Amino acid sequence: MRYICLVCGYVYDESVERALFGTLPDDWKCPLCGAARSDFRPEEQQEPAEANTSVPLPSSYDEDNDHPYSPGQLSIICSNLARGCEKQYKQEEAALFRELSDYFRSAVPAVPDAGVQMIAGILQDDIERYVSVRAAAVSENDRGAQRVCVWGEKVTRVLANTVGRYIREGEAMLDDTDIWVCTVCGFVWVSDQAPELCPVCKVPSWKFEKIGRSEVR
Repeated sequence: MRYICLVCGYVYDESVERALFGTLPDDWKCPLCGAARSDFRPEEQQEPAEANTSVPLPSSYDEDNDHPYSPGQLSIICSNLARGCEKQYKQEEAALFRELSDYFRSAVPAVPDAGVQMIAGILQDDIERYVSVRAAAVSENDRGAQRVCVWGEKVTRVLANTVGRYIREGEAMLDDTDIWVCTVCGFVWVSDQAPELCPVCKVPSWKFEKIGRSEVR
């Protein structure tokens, strides 16, 4: 039996490894990207069944999209547009979008009951919702949305693993180490140095940014 990491695609082949996958300890991690054992699936379960790919759009769907975005959503949109401008070597436009992103982020209201456990719950909800979102994208034959689902789910699982580790280890997780984020796919790496290659999207280490301790504490 072969098991596939849903984050980086690493294959755990029971015919090659010394132990059956089901006998691995609960704290076992993917040797390539550090994903939890729960983020592995048997190889034959990778593709969703055809019966689950037809999901109707919500009745409230509005093609005009006249609902205003929140400041947080606008900040993310502008940040993504800045990345797009960078790929096109439009540095002036990228700087303007980053300025807009910072402006909208400063307007995001504080959440009084925010905490690590709350974030962990939101991430898990997002992971579970990707099943229906992906099915809707397939039913509409929207290849762009399907690609967004692939990368979005990978990054969400990475964040969930990182938050879960922090819940288990506490502040000790951040002692004498750094947090690196891939600027291409969002993969999070906790180590003294960035990996030579991103285990998810395979870009080189210089594509990683180190997150300052003031940003994670």
